[in-house]
Amino acid sequence: MTTTTLVAPISLSNDLLTGGEWSPTHTRELLHLSADIKARPVRYASTLHGKFIALIFEKPSLRTRVTFEVGIQSMGGSVIFLDHTQASASLGARESIADVARNLDRWVQGIVARVYHQRVLEEMAANADIPVINALSDKFHPCQALADFFTLEEKFGALRGFKLAYVGDGNNVCNSLIYLAARLGVHLRIATPPDYAPAAEVVADGKRVARETKAKIELMTDPREAVAGAQGVYTDSWTSMGFEEEGEVRNAVFQPYQVNAQLMSLAVPDAVFMHCLPAHRGLEVTPEILDGPRSLVLDQSENRMYVQKAILHTLF
Repeated sequence: MTTTTLVAPISLSNDLLTGGEWSPTHTRELLHLSADIKARPVRYASTLHGKFIALIFEKPSLRTRVTFEVGIQSMGGSVIFLDHTQASASLGARESIADVARNLDRWVQGIVARVYHQRVLEEMAANADIPVINALSDKFHPCQALADFFTLEEKFGALRGFKLAYVGDGNNVCNSLIYLAARLGVHLRIATPPDYAPAAEVVADGKRVARETKAKIELMTDPREAVAGAQGVYTDSWTSMGFEEEGEVRNAVFQPYQVNAQLMSLAVPDAVFMHCLPAHRGLEVTPEILDGPRSLVLDQSENRMYVQKAILHTLF
């Protein structure tokens, strides 16, 4: 009888809440595992056999929900979807978050949560012995950042020294990009308006890890300085979910940070464009860039599934 050999699971923290839990070595190993899962999905078809994963969503979703549901089921697992997107079903309103976590701990083998506040994830993780995965919060989006760097590694190979510019809001995606760039040896330049910089504690941790990996984490306010000579240019929505009331003000503040042909011309000739989606054409990015031949946005979307399958294979 022929036996199937899988890539060995990585020894990691029981939860994925920020992406900063993992060492540089473990981060690189997870990207390697993602590549193996993408190339040989049949080898991992029974990884989650007999396991039930609860998906808790406070925010609407296309990519996150579909990639997790398809990913879990393609690995033999089952999904329990808990919809908390309506105000009447707000997570923690009917019963405490701690009680939700304690109950789920008795029934399912893991929790994937897309929430408004990072503290919700932390409270769940503190009250459940099963793995808790951050599918987006106000502070971090580790699954997205891992997929982004997996996408770049697919296209460019080893990422040590790769020059990536992030332009726009220092939001949850930006925070997670910092954690992962530091661990992968990437040179990350971030340009934001002065009042919209990424979290200071995240930057400090990124710079600490960067001393080990030879990465560079640089903050600035001039988008042209960030993009000059970059191999990749990344942006995100100027107004994240939960900040809609700031939309008009943000659109005015961020206008100089729009990624357009003029800004992209400062990058190297074959520089790629990245965006986690959904995008707003004509605001943070022009249609010619978003839909152009150098755009990796659909590759990023597709790769969310393979990276998340690697996370599930590792934690479960």
